[in-house]
Amino acid sequence: MTTERYEFEGHAGNKLSARLDRPDVPERTTALFAHCFTCSKDIPAARRIAESLSGLGIAVLRFDFTGLGHSDGEFANTNFTSNVQDLVLAAKHLEGIGLPPSILIGHSLGGAAVLKAASEIPSVKAVVTIGAPADPSHVSHHFEENLDKIRTEGEAEVNLGGRNFTIRKQFVEDIAQENLEPAIARLRKALLVMHAPLDNTVGIENAAQIFGAAKHPKSFVTLDDANHLITRKEDAAYAASVIAAWVEKYLPPMTKREVGKIPDGTVRVSEDDANGFRQFVSIDGKFQLLADEPINFGGTNAGPNPYQFLSTGLGACTSMTIRMYSRRKKWPLEHIEVDVFHSKSHAQDCESCEE
Repeated sequence: MTTERYEFEGHAGNKLSARLDRPDVPERTTALFAHCFTCSKDIPAARRIAESLSGLGIAVLRFDFTGLGHSDGEFANTNFTSNVQDLVLAAKHLEGIGLPPSILIGHSLGGAAVLKAASEIPSVKAVVTIGAPADPSHVSHHFEENLDKIRTEGEAEVNLGGRNFTIRKQFVEDIAQENLEPAIARLRKALLVMHAPLDNTVGIENAAQIFGAAKHPKSFVTLDDANHLITRKEDAAYAASVIAAWVEKYLPPMTKREVGKIPDGTVRVSEDDANGFRQFVSIDGKFQLLADEPINFGGTNAGPNPYQFLSTGLGACTSMTIRMYSRRKKWPLEHIEVDVFHSKSHAQDCESCEE
């Protein structure tokens, strides 16, 4: 996966900061990710989901809403409606560079935003929500003790997750008048609702309301004991793997990269990244895969390294040979498993090579 930095104009003309995570295999489609309330595009859950989808050939754009993260603008001037507008503009930006999004993924309030925005983005075929509220006004419980001051004085400084934010009356009024149920009912997109039953920030009843309002095709997957922000690595990895498996049904088939005529019995290795080590491997013109080095050796970890390919060949040959002899000898051999270990030191590999 390679990451490109992007900027595009948000609803108020401010520059919004974005990252486009592009797969190392041929791109099949694009996903657009909306982060949680007062979060940013760089939260661990967003990164891990992008990495997982990248392996399926899905590019992922994640961006900071106006006034958050590295985006310009004032958070105090934003609201739920402006978040939806930013999402639609992000989709238009992707369309403008030839990557119209077919998947929307939203976390927490970002999940509510993708439900609202989906009908305004014609290219979208599937929508995923993670810990999303069924009603955007649910977010006001984060600053419930400040609501009276906001309504009477027009704004208040509130502490959210250890950071101070200015919440204005217009924000409270905007989320209060929003009703997601009609938008969910007319979604006409495949929907995956993901929620943790023990989520103490956005209760599981929200998932039930979203799921109940939606038409088929729709699916629900529990996140078990994950917390609301999906901070544990194993929970983020699980959510990413479920999304990756679920969206497969709504994607075009993976296409093989076009290669020239390769003679039978030939393995062709072509450099795929002149700035790193990634290699594109075509075997007999039938099988395609990537070879690479780990990130700490200057690669992108897009595929096995050369030593792992050697180990794969040794292990496969050993297992096949044992099976061949067991059949010939009619041995009652049920299963074969070969572990191949090796040690190496890249810095010393050619230390004594003659010049």
